[in-house]
Amino acid sequence: MAGPDLSVRLGALEWRSPVILAAGCWGYGEMRDPAVYEGVGALVVKTTTLRPRAGFEPPRMVETPSGLLNAIGLENPGIDAVVAEKLPALAEFPVPVILSIAGETVAEFQEVARRAATSPIPVAIELNISCPNTEGGGLEFTCDPEASAAVVRAVKEVIDRPVIPKLGPQAADVAAVARACEAAGADAISLINTFHGMVIEVDTKRAALGANVGGLSGPAIRPTAVYCVYQVAQAVSVPVIGGGGITSGRDALEFLLAGAAAVSVGTAGLLDPAAPACIAREVRAWLAAQRVQSVEEVVGAVEMHPSLTAQSVP
Repeated sequence: MAGPDLSVRLGALEWRSPVILAAGCWGYGEMRDPAVYEGVGALVVKTTTLRPRAGFEPPRMVETPSGLLNAIGLENPGIDAVVAEKLPALAEFPVPVILSIAGETVAEFQEVARRAATSPIPVAIELNISCPNTEGGGLEFTCDPEASAAVVRAVKEVIDRPVIPKLGPQAADVAAVARACEAAGADAISLINTFHGMVIEVDTKRAALGANVGGLSGPAIRPTAVYCVYQVAQAVSVPVIGGGGITSGRDALEFLLAGAAAVSVGTAGLLDPAAPACIAREVRAWLAAQRVQSVEEVVGAVEMHPSLTAQSVP
């Protein structure tokens, strides 16, 4: 389709579109319908750990007003199986593949990355640091700038591809965490991961999820996600990937205007696998209506009111 240029550059990464598929919602690329990937820039496959994980007991998902609460528990077959079985099947995938990894210690993150590096398939590694640091008393890595930076440094030592930490909203100062990751060598920053949440079935007096608590995603979190992206984009010089509740082209444009160079779509794809392609078309149509030639022209172009800056907002 002719029209504005949707291609984006994030350091060494070049994608045909700013719309990427978020980890967790698209598995290991089992869906192969070409229509799903029309207008999509990249796929982030689900988070992989050092050892296989069975995940949490069901129920694993519950709908909330304008959102979805999930507690999957990072179910995956482990990095060795992913390298041997899952990644080779993506050799001819229609879009570049990014591998999301997680660990309970810095050393574990590094070992997962070391084994991932033996596969030529992933063009980058995403670090899911919204998980407990067992060496740090159980506090999530993303809540601690130095712990987050330590993961980035360790992974950069063993892999020569771009490293992208994905930050959660739990940090008291998400911009400080982003700056620490950048100083440690992060090639881009992705945010945000899900919010902690809980749903209780009133009639049974029981928690709705098998794990009791889970991660909230969907449109309910979008305004906070946009604000987090704005803060981080002002704080770092590396590219930012923004996401959280994107269901339309206009949603995606909010993140781009806030400073994101690319956007990730997750929950919307669970409802409609064609959503990302539709979002990309809507972004292109808006750019054409605004007579903007390239999507990169609108990145960070938000106009803030003088009395309402990131510093003055409580």
